[in-house]
Parts: sequence; C-alpha cells; structure tokens
Amino acid sequence: MTVMDTPLSTPPLIGLVLAGGLGRRFGHVDKALLPLRGRPLLEHVLDRLTPQLPVVCISANGDLERFAGFGQPVLADVYPDYPGPLAGIASAFQQTTATWILSVAVDLPFLPLDLLQRLQGALPSTSSPGLAVAFSAGQCHYVVALWHRALLGPLRGALEGDNRSLRNWFAQRPHCQVSFGAREGQPDPFFNINQPADLQRAEAILAQQQGSSPPGGALFSRQQRC
Repeated sequence: MTVMDTPLSTPPLIGLVLAGGLGRRFGHVDKALLPLRGRPLLEHVLDRLTPQLPVVCISANGDLERFAGFGQPVLADVYPDYPGPLAGIASAFQQTTATWILSVAVDLPFLPLDLLQRLQGALPSTSSPGLAVAFSAGQCHYVVALWHRALLGPLRGALEGDNRSLRNWFAQRPHCQVSFGAREGQPDPFFNINQPADLQRAEAILAQQQGSSPPGGALFSRQQRC
C-alpha cells in the first residue's frame, strides 16, 4: 500500500484509529498488533468503533500492508519522522473527502459505544466547524475528538511550525469537553494501554467480562464544557 494520489471517496463523517506510534514503552513493538485476549489490540478498538460509523480508517506509518487483513482503509502519514496524532488527523483529511473525523487511539479497548453520539450532541451544530473532545476521570483525552475539515489549515500550520502538541492545540482553540463516566464495575472508557502492566490489567478486565453480555457504552455525565 502507498499514499494515494487522489483522495479516497468517503462519507462526510468517518472514524480514524491512530496507529502510527512507535510503541517505545513496549520495546518499539507495534502496539496495534499486541495480543489482548488472543486478538490484536486494534481489533478490539475496531469492534467498539465500527458499529458507530459507516467507514473507519487506520492511520499508520511504516509498512501499511501489516494492516491489510483488518478490512479497513489504511492511510499513511504524509508527514515524516513520526510527528504524532496531529499529523495523522491532518493526513486523513488530505487523503479522504471526509468533512468530519472522529479520532481515537489504538490503545483504547473499552471505548464507549455511544462515543460519536455524545460528541456530536455537544456541538452547537453539526453543519458548522467545531471541535469536541472526550473527558473522563478528571482529564481530557485529546486524541479522542471530533474534528471538522475547516481545521485542516490550522493543523497544517501547527505541523509546519513544529508545534505538534495535542494539549497545546486544544489550549489555543475553542472546543467542547464532553464528560463520560464508567458504568459501575467497568473500567474508565478511555483506559489506555501505555505499558505492559496496562495490557495485563486489560487482560484481567476482559477475563472478568468473559461469558457475560458485552458492556454498554459509558454513562454520559450531563456536564458539558463548551
């Protein structure tokens, strides 16, 4: 697979799994392919996201063929040297016809099943430019956000100016913070697998859930910061 010459024709709203990290805390192992309960971590994330969207793309670096078996379009970063999530989002806008992108990280196996609905609901209008980000357990999860194409220009400007920090990006722009809370007995919906100990914890959580009905989406707090 190579970077496409013409934009991929997509629906106005798509999902994007950001899988272009270096996996430093896992010894530079591809985090997306880490086994969790016998399945790649990426597969768990797709299970949570694909029911919510007509198309979900995978943002990646390196050999894109390693994701060919997941049945989703794979988009390469058009920015060199692994510049981070902002580059993945900008690259996705450049390589698709999407007006809106819902971005998530590849290390979030417990994503809410109502994630899109809640982020969309926080915006004043889905027909105008906007930016909404998930919030839980006292912190913003900047990589989990709903982005409008009108932000592509500022994204490019930030990347060309070597300003690659997601935290700084949100600090400099108006956005809605949408609060989620975990169901009783369930993990934080944005529990992320940053290191081997987190992977072990996720294994334990899924082992507990095995044999029961799949957990529902996270309960939505009425608190919205816009």
